Amino acid sequence: EVQLQASGGGLVQAGGSLRLSCAVSGITFDDYAMSWIRQAPGKEREVVSCTSKSDGTTYYADSVKGRFTISSDSKTENAVFLQMNSLKPEDTAVYYCAAGRNIISTMKSVDAYNYWGQGTEVTVSS
Repeated sequence: EVQLQASGGGLVQAGGSLRLSCAVSGITFDDYAMSWIRQAPGKEREVVSCTSKSDGTTYYADSVKGRFTISSDSKTENAVFLQMNSLKPEDTAVYYCAAGRNIISTMKSVDAYNYWGQGTEVTVSS
């Protein structure tokens, strides 16, 4: 059974930081691109960041470049992380981790992903 378990969300003031974690099981971790995808209230889901170990690709949406950092650990635990700094109220959303295989050309599309976690809520107050 494939499981993606996201955690680390919460309430933070603008300018603050949070670190999201996603524990992954049931897949060969290094074969998948791992992403963080968010959905803000009343908006469509968007890919925030993606990392693919198989080809060394890392992607950030323009809205988070320079503030968010994605990382993964496949040695001690199969997990992907999102360090979020300088948070803004517009970062408020439910954040999902997702895994997709062979999606290098489509990683910016939310429809490309095979597996999703349950989401963790991030609220940034002004």
